[in-house]
Amino acid sequence: MLFPNLNLLPSDGEVFYFGKVFSEKNADFYLERLLNTIEWKNDDAFILGKHIITKRKVAWYGDRPFSYTYSKSTKYALPWTSELLELKKIAEEKSGSSYNSCLLNLYHNNEEGMAYHSDDEKMLKDEGAIASLSFGAQRNFLFRHKKAKENNLPTITVTLEHGSLLVMQGATQKNWLHRLPPTKKLMGARVNLTFRTIVQFDDVKM
Repeated sequence: MLFPNLNLLPSDGEVFYFGKVFSEKNADFYLERLLNTIEWKNDDAFILGKHIITKRKVAWYGDRPFSYTYSKSTKYALPWTSELLELKKIAEEKSGSSYNSCLLNLYHNNEEGMAYHSDDEKMLKDEGAIASLSFGAQRNFLFRHKKAKENNLPTITVTLEHGSLLVMQGATQKNWLHRLPPTKKLMGARVNLTFRTIVQFDDVKM
């Protein structure tokens, strides 16, 4: 494990950007495979009591068919594909952590994004690492402290490149929000994989 020297966050968390960890050829290969072999479905969530179906698509894979609930929507993990197991191994080697699940997001173009949120669900390992791999269109990723005004902390922006790795760990999810903002600049598809560790789960027979 060789972490970059610079923690992107000024306090209350740890975020490390490794940059590109794949060659252009290998990044292109995984992007094509992920686009065509993952069981993508439109994401749904309950926001302010309304059932929202997003243009963005998601998929949930893991060691076993356990459930994962966020935004009052529950998903059940599918068995790993060969490519996902390869990517999990790389993420584990780079980050020095082990993972038992992966949430994937497919953003079709520059108009799709994700609002500010924290990955702080109770079933996730407390202060566990989350390894984020990005393939496809280069996009900006923002961090904002939950008490930014009181602590006079700036918004942190990192550009996630094709074939890159970003690791969030420590108290990051407790103290910081993150988002993927839409942009007016025309861009193609982007696939993001966030490898996580579930510690509270119910076995589900499927």
